[in-house]
Amino acid sequence: MQKHHKAIEIEESSGNVYEDIGQPDASEMQVKAQLAAKIGEILKARNLTQSQASVILGLSQPKVSEMLRGKFRGISEAKMLECLSLLGRDVQIVISAAPASRAQGRIEVLFA
Repeated sequence: MQKHHKAIEIEESSGNVYEDIGQPDASEMQVKAQLAAKIGEILKARNLTQSQASVILGLSQPKVSEMLRGKFRGISEAKMLECLSLLGRDVQIVISAAPASRAQGRIEVLFA
């Protein structure tokens, strides 16, 4: 019996999974995902429970849980930046001109 193998089509990522799946607010979702990942990393490094984190961050425990699981639609970028500040991180927002090669600027998160 002969097996037929279907060719698997591979599409290169744009670097933003939300853009790749056609999310209308892809840039915002990418930024939130990076911020949530960093918040989770800090909480883990400090061995904080979600309950302890909720007290520090001023969010309900279910909201902390959702954010750490990637469900952050109800949490603003500003709130996530505040969470990083409450966790002892300095947050800087730097605005610079996009290079002439791009008509539109981009939003990215850099961790130092």
